[in-house]
Amino acid sequence: MIWYVYIILCSDRSLYTGITTDPDRRFRQHAAGNGAKYFRGRKPLRIVYQEGDHTRSSAGCRELQIKKMTPDGKAALAADANLSTL
Repeated sequence: MIWYVYIILCSDRSLYTGITTDPDRRFRQHAAGNGAKYFRGRKPLRIVYQEGDHTRSSAGCRELQIKKMTPDGKAALAADANLSTL
């Protein structure tokens, strides 16, 4: 099974990082209010970064690496991926 690490841009301009086997499904869950508590009070706008080809273990490790980044570092990661401008 392939795991993905993703970053979502939120309505308050914050960046949420998570892992899943299906980024589109997980985004829909977050948008519907059935995802992380982080989205109470803020709306997920779009996925601005994702990387795949991970195992569950490597995705979890990568998620922690990204979560330790500064907001500017996360924004740069997303900008480099050319999925979106923040």
